[in-house]
Amino acid sequence: MFTIEHEFDATIITLVDEGSPQLLEDITIHAFAECVTLEQFDPRTEQVHKITFSMSQLRDLGAALDLPEGVYRLREISGRKPG
Repeated sequence: MFTIEHEFDATIITLVDEGSPQLLEDITIHAFAECVTLEQFDPRTEQVHKITFSMSQLRDLGAALDLPEGVYRLREISGRKPG
């Protein structure tokens, strides 16, 4: 299950783990114009861990999900931006 909320400066997506008997904490994704952040609460340390992706890192991650094992570099084709 997931939720989507639109705020002034970001779209916020929350992923809720419903799939296994040992559920993990929700993951919250904040999509801003210049970056995307992922946050997840760690109950062992009682801290929220945050990861920030630049837009180019996010583009590369999206491409990597559909590719076989290997090393890749995305590039522009005919003046178009990749992705």
